[in-house]
Amino acid sequence: MSTPPPLRRPNGFWAFLRVLGRGFNVVRLVILNLVFFLLLSIVLLLIIGGVATNRVAHTVKDGSVLVIQPKGELVEQYSIEPLQRALHSLSGEPPRQVQLRDLTGAINAAAHDARISRILLLPDQLQGGGFAALREAGAALDRFRAAGKPVIAWGVNFDQGQYYLAAHADRILLDPQGGVMITGLANYRLFYKDLLDKLGVDVHLFRVGRYKSAAEPYILDHASDDSKAADSYWMDGLWGEYIDEVAGLRRLDPAAVRADIDQLPQAIDRTGGDLAKLAQDERLVDGLATREQLDAMLRKAGVPAGDKPQEGFRQIGLERYVANLDRDEAFGPGVAVVVAEGEIVGGKQPQGSVGGESTAALIRAARHDRRTKALVLRIDSPGGEVYAAEQIRREVELTRKAGIPVVVSMGNVAASGGYWIAMNADRIYADPNTITGSIGIFGMYYAVPGALDRIGIHSDGVGTGPMAGAFDITRPLDPKAGQVIQAIINKGYRDFVGKVAQARGKSFEAIDAIAQGRVWTGRQALERGLVDQLGGLDAALDQAAALARLGKGYRVRYVEEPLGGLQQFLLGVNQSAMVQAVQGYGLRLPDWLAELPRLAPELKLLRTAQAGRPNVYAYCFCAPR
Repeated sequence: MSTPPPLRRPNGFWAFLRVLGRGFNVVRLVILNLVFFLLLSIVLLLIIGGVATNRVAHTVKDGSVLVIQPKGELVEQYSIEPLQRALHSLSGEPPRQVQLRDLTGAINAAAHDARISRILLLPDQLQGGGFAALREAGAALDRFRAAGKPVIAWGVNFDQGQYYLAAHADRILLDPQGGVMITGLANYRLFYKDLLDKLGVDVHLFRVGRYKSAAEPYILDHASDDSKAADSYWMDGLWGEYIDEVAGLRRLDPAAVRADIDQLPQAIDRTGGDLAKLAQDERLVDGLATREQLDAMLRKAGVPAGDKPQEGFRQIGLERYVANLDRDEAFGPGVAVVVAEGEIVGGKQPQGSVGGESTAALIRAARHDRRTKALVLRIDSPGGEVYAAEQIRREVELTRKAGIPVVVSMGNVAASGGYWIAMNADRIYADPNTITGSIGIFGMYYAVPGALDRIGIHSDGVGTGPMAGAFDITRPLDPKAGQVIQAIINKGYRDFVGKVAQARGKSFEAIDAIAQGRVWTGRQALERGLVDQLGGLDAALDQAAALARLGKGYRVRYVEEPLGGLQQFLLGVNQSAMVQAVQGYGLRLPDWLAELPRLAPELKLLRTAQAGRPNVYAYCFCAPR
């Protein structure tokens, strides 16, 4: 009997490769399974959440209080992806954006909903939102009160924007440890000239318009006198509107309200630093109450006890109530609304920015939709790139030529490029608090020879003619190149003023006198013929429907980009997971660093600036804080 030959041990290298291959295969299977179950879990959660929302949507009980507690920024249009918003909601941390149309739509519906007895407004987590948007929300609260239903506002600490909304309530209650802080408007900016000089970066500014100050921070280390004078004029107008409206709502003397605000340091001493008592003494609030006392007051007023142990009274939140609203008005012929919110940038841009191509495409889609009988362009934009604005303006003009009336509704800001896209509408509506105008243009050119010198790099060579290489950023700007850029800017300003003059039926000289880059409030713009009427979005919608002869029962449809694909969704999930993982390890940016984009908005221009060419803008940094 022969013995079998001994088994050959595999070569060490090939054995290693086989083991490595099996390892890779195991890892691949694990990853695929994890991704599959992750996606399955997300889908199931969304389905369960949708079913739960649908069930909740139809269980609004009689005697409920609509609790409006807006968290985050008040916006015209979400800039966060819809699926990402859903994931945030499922995680228990909703995105910090509140859509103005959802807020006003819910309030309007609740006014005629027999199941809603009153509104409880909790505005002290509202961040941002210009006065025009707040005024629209306040007008909805006024309509709710006119329907015979009370509005109660309560909070711990109100800033002047939050209080502007709260002032529309029947009663304002403040936590005894809280306060109201109203200080006035300011427009302070950061200036970078000294920093750029130290870095060796040359910034060349070309502009037309005495008051066109958007790019001054790059060439000065302080605000110019013209800029300060112009800013003071429109901010005084805006602040006057604020004082008058608050005083009227609270039945106070406007002069007394202004004096109380200006004399805050002296007044706070009289109350020993007690802001809550000061607010009560100045009749800015009607009383002091803790949250527990507020719940007891509501129950005493006849509101049933809450359905959950942690709820002191029967209530429904804003998001749940919005989900309950009937959306049938989106179908059938009516008024289409396109939102242009944010900076105007070339190309295709996501929601939250205005894309020259993407926003123009939305207007074009609305024009070719048989349901569109009129178009409202809702603008909340400080402007941006000139060509991108011109692309949108052309679509507005084409829509009118197609026989579809176009009405512009200006929100918080419709200035510079924001006015450019508005000027060809049939009618322009502005809120008294809208910031508009700033009809001017500027260009910037960056050169870095000084920065290269500092690190020992020098540029030298030859060209085929006097203009060859004139726009090479490694060389100082040739005066001849500067002459070319200034001519382009001059032509751009003439185009801007000329187009406005033609659209508004005025002479070039008349528009030039109120242009020059100067900023106006909505009321000041009306006095100068730049807008046709004061009013909010509802007034603009009514005007558009009237021009299209739609009658009173017209429908409103928002034209927006369709939902993105799976890649965009996964990107949003990945970004959210990454942020949560980093925070889970206790790592976070300093608060002041996170605030830099808001504190230094001028840096946005650098984001889209292109090297070696003049960057031409119609932009207005005119949002007060």
